[in-house]
Amino acid sequence: MKTKLSLISAALLGASLMCAPVISQAAIPQSVDGQQIPSLAPMLEKVTPAVVSVAVSGNKVSRQRVPDVFRYFFGPNAPQEQVQERPFRGLGSGVIIDADKGYIVTNNHVIDDADDIKVGLHDGREVTAKLIGTDKESDVALLQIEADNLTAIKPADSDSIRVGDFAVAIGNPFGLGQTVTSGIVSALGRSGLGIEMLENFIQTDAAINSGNSGGALVNLKGELIGINTAIVAPGGGNVGIGFAIPANMVHNLVQQIIDHGEVRRGVLGVMGRNLDSNLAEGFGLKSQHGGFVNEVVKDSPADKAGIKAGDIIVSIDGKPVKTFQELRAKIGTMGAGSDVELGIIRDGDEKTIDVTLGEASDVKEQAAGSIHPMLAGATLENKDKGVEITNIADGSPAAMSGLQKGDVIVGINRSRIKTLKELKEGLKEHEGGVALKIMRDNSLLYLVLRG
Repeated sequence: MKTKLSLISAALLGASLMCAPVISQAAIPQSVDGQQIPSLAPMLEKVTPAVVSVAVSGNKVSRQRVPDVFRYFFGPNAPQEQVQERPFRGLGSGVIIDADKGYIVTNNHVIDDADDIKVGLHDGREVTAKLIGTDKESDVALLQIEADNLTAIKPADSDSIRVGDFAVAIGNPFGLGQTVTSGIVSALGRSGLGIEMLENFIQTDAAINSGNSGGALVNLKGELIGINTAIVAPGGGNVGIGFAIPANMVHNLVQQIIDHGEVRRGVLGVMGRNLDSNLAEGFGLKSQHGGFVNEVVKDSPADKAGIKAGDIIVSIDGKPVKTFQELRAKIGTMGAGSDVELGIIRDGDEKTIDVTLGEASDVKEQAAGSIHPMLAGATLENKDKGVEITNIADGSPAAMSGLQKGDVIVGINRSRIKTLKELKEGLKEHEGGVALKIMRDNSLLYLVLRG
């Protein structure tokens, strides 16, 4: 039956095509009743030269632990793990943000582990790019090229966009070449998706597919409102749910990479949760938007500024905050030392508090995945004896590594460490598997972190 229906449909389609009149380009009206037909073409002609293709190649290193049974047969000199290198190639997109200096923003996952990065310009030129810096937690990377006659995209204030605003996605899906799709802003402040450690996505129904990563999401003025980064694709294709990193977050991160060569993440020093209906009712609030503060870290910037447990943070620099995850993402992408004005509700009264953000290595590292991927999910804090794990998420890489709340990291391999800064520096020096020396319940043990 299915075959017959297909044949009938094909026959009808063929007949309709045979009967369809051929319309010349000249016959297509350019205006109706004297009014020009709306088109995105003029805007795109100015913007598309700023969106580039990014082609990468390199070798991925995979490590597998050698089973104990093999080590038993081959004796004490048997290798602990098997290391393999596999060549790879990948395609993505990028956005020129500074034409004079040749700066290009893309996603970290586009260029991760790449040995060679080539940028394809709109005019057909191919240029080798230099990696300036990355931030894995927010999935942002900054490249630089040397080329003349570049075009950059002007950034928009992504905090001012609204659900329902028109959005246009520009990128290079499936290596086909530059492609433009359009839609609207479907949602703002999307988080809790498990895509990145710091999530505050713009959601759009503009078609985004594989290869669009790192491309531009622009408004109808041709201003950059976000960097396309991910899609929800249960069947492997576009289903109208794509996500972009807001332009304001990208700007904050890129500026830190330019200034310091790395992201020096700001820290507020609070633990909390989303404001739900039960909490809102208990505090006599009509709105359910904001971040509820469960705990304030002692001697943290929040503590010094006077923020208290039970406060509800509802805005940053006058811009509304809907969830605690949005608060965490915005604070985490601001640089250490940044001055911010927080709007809070305390005992039913609204007030503002000025805070100077601290640095993660000095206060508390709530996004430990930036130190090592197998520490993701742990909250680390400097203590007298070393770096203590003050909290750990169930099912996280840190928990699967065998770490527990209350563990104190006192060493890396044979080296003694006492602070978060020393832990970061020590792990940077050791690629692949490293052994953490842990103090647990007055006993010492070693846990191996795989690269």
